Amino acid sequence: MSVSAAFERARRLERRIAYAALGLIGAMEGALAASEPPASYPTKPVRLIVAQGTGSSVDNLGRLLAARLTEEWGRQVIVDNRGGAGGTIGAEIAARAVPDGYTLLVSSTAMQVISPQVYKNLTYHPTKDFAMMTLIGSTQNVLAVNPKMPYKNVKEMIAYAKANPGKINIANAGSGFQSHLAGVLFTHMAGIDVLHVPYKGGTSTTAVAAGESHATIVPMPSVIGQLRAGRLTPMATGGEKRSSVLPEVPTFIEAGVPGYVSTGWAGIVAPKGISKPLFDRIYGSLIKVMNNPTTRELLERQGAEPMTSTPEEMLKHINAEYARFTQAIKLADLKVQ
Repeated sequence: MSVSAAFERARRLERRIAYAALGLIGAMEGALAASEPPASYPTKPVRLIVAQGTGSSVDNLGRLLAARLTEEWGRQVIVDNRGGAGGTIGAEIAARAVPDGYTLLVSSTAMQVISPQVYKNLTYHPTKDFAMMTLIGSTQNVLAVNPKMPYKNVKEMIAYAKANPGKINIANAGSGFQSHLAGVLFTHMAGIDVLHVPYKGGTSTTAVAAGESHATIVPMPSVIGQLRAGRLTPMATGGEKRSSVLPEVPTFIEAGVPGYVSTGWAGIVAPKGISKPLFDRIYGSLIKVMNNPTTRELLERQGAEPMTSTPEEMLKHINAEYARFTQAIKLADLKVQ
């Protein structure tokens, strides 16, 4: 072997040793972070991923909770919006994050119930890749219409639609979004023919307020401000019982659509593999903050109904929601992507 060849071989060996050492150091740092004593957590900012865009109902709830946790921990909890692809982008980032307690995810109907049924090649499992923590809020979908419409309640709207097939435009936040599925299920159960118009996110409610579209069925937190301002009129809510946020508004069932239920939810999860001491520390803080009367009042102002759960109850709820949305997805004839 020549001197130059031997020298090059030695350099390659040296590089491999250096890379291996760096990898070992990284693994050790991750292990140390993951086993950080709970009493000292957090010692730096915590990232709270929201797998939807700003202004969405999940974003509103996430930002409120982030502010409350910042007060509780004395460390900044930073909202990191990673919207797109039905919440799968943000969910994947969270699933692949180091389970050291410094990355949490606001889970929701979109990324754990709807998208797993319409995206074929997900890079994460909707439940197995996460450590369930707690539900934080239930959100009823609300039928909101332009105040100038000739119908003033659900029965009148259904009668108008049957007399004028295809004349009512129902806006939604995009194909496969909760508002789309809520609208499809409503029109199917009401037996009416309408035009479902997809928009980009929250612009759907703006379009209804402007009269460009006639109605929409959306999560209450995304539209509560416009309802209170009178720019939109609420005609029905999607719970099995009336919403505590809008108790004067009847449910769809009361309004004449038997069996129609359309709700969403939000919760907090961590990447799979988080240590039990860290899990318990974060879970305890979440329950404490969520049970604070101020937090509950703020969530209700946002249009959500505050709640907490055990991790087991959260998983059971997600599985039940998965089955419930299957019907709406089939009715919408969504193609697996």
